[in-house]
Amino acid sequence: MRLPFSITSKILSQISQIERLIGRVESFDQPKPQPQLRKSNRVKTLQGSLSIEGNSLNLEQVTALLDGKRVLAPKNDILEILNANEVYELLGSLDAFRSNHLLQAHGIMMKDILAEAGNWRTSDVGILKGDKVSHMAPPSERVAFLMEDLFTFLQGEDHPLIQGCVFHYEFEFIHPFADGNGRIGRFWHTLLLYQYHPVFEYIPVESIIKQHQQDYYDALEACDKAGSSTAFIEFSLQMILEALEEFLDIFRPVNDLPIDRLHKAKGHFKKDLFSRKEYMGIHKSISTATASRDLKHGVDQNMLDFHGEKALTRYQFKEK
Repeated sequence: MRLPFSITSKILSQISQIERLIGRVESFDQPKPQPQLRKSNRVKTLQGSLSIEGNSLNLEQVTALLDGKRVLAPKNDILEILNANEVYELLGSLDAFRSNHLLQAHGIMMKDILAEAGNWRTSDVGILKGDKVSHMAPPSERVAFLMEDLFTFLQGEDHPLIQGCVFHYEFEFIHPFADGNGRIGRFWHTLLLYQYHPVFEYIPVESIIKQHQQDYYDALEACDKAGSSTAFIEFSLQMILEALEEFLDIFRPVNDLPIDRLHKAKGHFKKDLFSRKEYMGIHKSISTATASRDLKHGVDQNMLDFHGEKALTRYQFKEK
């Protein structure tokens, strides 16, 4: 199935930049963030996505709620956060390419909030902007067929980053549920990103979207008018880029000391001779100068023997 969108030079550039940043994450010796940072990013994700829908809880209240503490807030707002957290806990077990898993996720997201949770809508809906209808969703009897077509689109050959953006836009256009479309649409986009690369488990793209909330609505509206999701692809890829850049700014791998890198290298090379270049091959995030300092430290600590000079130097771990 071919949905209406164009691949612009901006989109190609954004994808290239995203892939480069993912490569930087992959170069870390320990690519998973510390538990505290992972928790902080989950809080940002939940608060960002739900506040777009009018949820009143701030970051401190969401943190307290996830810690099991009592929070003074409207019952529904608390329930929305707890339900959303339960859904995000399923990132590793839901299949983004199965519509029954989408229905399952919606059932959890809207549990005790919406009577029709986990079911396609059975009535027609329109999206209000002020006192005017800005978007009239397709008739309810077409929802199941349109969603089937949308999941078929995910089986195509477009780049996964583009597929996620197109799915997100088309999902909001179809508006398949009586309520909860925004939060479940953003979650499903995150799930598609996670299945593209697991680093997105830890990156709160929803929080960045919250910072650009009006731009988010404007991009959706512009696509409705254009009959194409191109503008939303460009907007979404920019949000993913900003989220990745923010993540890399604060992410610090735990084991990033010379002794840790040397021990990792010892496990890799064992008794074999190796060069500085080969040492850097298993530590892709370090510079040539850092590699040289590491190897000198290994020699000074009597961990390494070396033979030759300059570029011809070969190292070998001692047996002790």
